[in-house]
Amino acid sequence: MNVRIRVVILSLVVIALGTTSVKAQAVPEGGSAVTPALVARGDSVYHGPGNCYACHGAKAEGLVGPSLVDAEWIHSKGTYEDILAQINQGITKEQSKSGIPMPAKGGSAISDEDAKAVAAYVHSLGKKQGS
Repeated sequence: MNVRIRVVILSLVVIALGTTSVKAQAVPEGGSAVTPALVARGDSVYHGPGNCYACHGAKAEGLVGPSLVDAEWIHSKGTYEDILAQINQGITKEQSKSGIPMPAKGGSAISDEDAKAVAAYVHSLGKKQGS
């Protein structure tokens, strides 16, 4: 086989492998990859000090707040970054399509790191539903 062809094939394999690993992990703002450990931490915060379950339900299927497990995103595209921004900034009554506001961090005192974990958890819920 010609050396050029080998180099091209090897380059394509390296590019394909690099692309696959990038797609396997979402990379949120700040550069750290969303890991199973971050998602698990987000689950704990969602069901604990974040009090997210109070409005979105224990199964995130919605109560006062909308469902987080269906494919419909009311205020964003449902990306990790969008979810994190919504958690950090909240949704004002004027912005809310339902007229029900969400305070920043759900009104809780969770840290920025906890907010990132909750965003990873919520983002993972949509992935489980195939969205």
